[in-house]
Amino acid sequence: MANATREKFDNIIEIKNVSKVFDGITAVDNVNLAVKRGEFVTLLGPSGCGKTTLLRMIAGFELPTSGSIFLEKQNVTTVPPHLRPINTVFQKYALFPHLNVFKNIAFGLKLKKIPTGEFDKSGKPVFRKFSKDEIAEKVERVLKLVNLDAYGYRGITGLSGGQQQRVAIARAIVCEPKVLLLDEPLGALDLKMRKEMQIELAVMHKNIGITFIYVTHDQEEALTMSDKVVVMTDGAVQQYGTPKKIYDEPTNAFVADFIGESNILSGVMKKDFLVEFCDTSFKCLDKGFGKDERVDLVIRPEDILLDGKKGMLKGEVVSAVFKGMYYEMEILASDYQFTVQSTVEHKTGETVWLNIEPDGIHIMKKLKTVNEYDGEVTSENTVKFCGGEFEFINAEEFERGDEVRVSVPFDKIELTDDESDGVIGANVTQTLYKGSYYQVQVYTDDDNDFLIDTVDEWDIDDRVGIKIDPKDITVSRRTAEQNDKSGAYDTASAEEGENG
Repeated sequence: MANATREKFDNIIEIKNVSKVFDGITAVDNVNLAVKRGEFVTLLGPSGCGKTTLLRMIAGFELPTSGSIFLEKQNVTTVPPHLRPINTVFQKYALFPHLNVFKNIAFGLKLKKIPTGEFDKSGKPVFRKFSKDEIAEKVERVLKLVNLDAYGYRGITGLSGGQQQRVAIARAIVCEPKVLLLDEPLGALDLKMRKEMQIELAVMHKNIGITFIYVTHDQEEALTMSDKVVVMTDGAVQQYGTPKKIYDEPTNAFVADFIGESNILSGVMKKDFLVEFCDTSFKCLDKGFGKDERVDLVIRPEDILLDGKKGMLKGEVVSAVFKGMYYEMEILASDYQFTVQSTVEHKTGETVWLNIEPDGIHIMKKLKTVNEYDGEVTSENTVKFCGGEFEFINAEEFERGDEVRVSVPFDKIELTDDESDGVIGANVTQTLYKGSYYQVQVYTDDDNDFLIDTVDEWDIDDRVGIKIDPKDITVSRRTAEQNDKSGAYDTASAEEGENG
């Protein structure tokens, strides 16, 4: 019994320092992850965050540029897909239209060879194929698991999308893989069918008992089905934990915004258990931050209590929409537009007071507080960084060729509609509403990112130009530590190029 318990909670998959670089662009950035045997783990994040690339490396369809992947303690980083006990279900089911349901599911079994337990004269193990009876027994068993036991001899083209999806899963599990990978398998279904299949997949996982790793950009799917959720962006893992932990205690503003509806604000941690935002001090349950440290904080819409007569913040109802179980209201208070969910309606234009209990405020460290880059002085008043030459005020009399550190505040960067109006071009990858402004993340063509605080709203994938006033660029000499880090980065990049 002790051994069974130990095996159940073993890590079946371990991903160690895995990165993947395509044409100089980092798709997966130094990911470390452990998946326990029998878990349902979801890789969640926006398009382009690296989740499918990570899944393909687990499957063996892509080789990591660096790092290692272990399956049951064995290094399988370079092992080809057909030699891994892993099967994959794709968004496009890739079923054979000329074969019926039974034959589609049986296809892999007919190709599979199993050891007989005997050895030939040279000492090599002898293999055999499954018999027709063995194949029939296995196919019938998985048909029952996916609730298609009456559909074995139906044609594929006569099935609904949800039924075809179940056939694809049955075909993947009939060969009894140790891990099943699912790459957005519900993406082709309509909303009602997706919700039904979410529940069916969760039940199926419990009945089968094997490890599921599921990829989606849909937060509801992740929260509904998963034992653990891996939230990713920019190729990196932002948070890994249970759905409840990630919803209740997001590690940063990106996770808070991506998982559920949130009010995300900037604040100042005055001391342990006391945070200031909207020019008001609030008690909270967080500690361990520096005195007067700038922080992000999240308040869920359902955690704001409204009162018509008294409270912590005075506000005005901007809009109110009935959502069935509650009213969702936008309330303007201290120049911040709060989203509030309440079972009691307050009319547009009405004055209300907002109250927030300490356990309704969650404090998060800022990912960074200023944009910083390594650069090189190229002339008396220009410095090169992030692929462009920017003018700056050379107060310290730097000379051409000096290696420097460049910093630019979030609110001192201008984004332009026309890329040619900027010094360099970039793509918008994230936009986060913080009540009175937007925090936008862009990536330049040389894979550097900027965070910009702006009152303008930008869409994901917008192509923009970047302009910075010379007086807003701070240039300083690199410290010995920064030079060491830069050298380490250059060496790692070179090694990645060789491995790739």
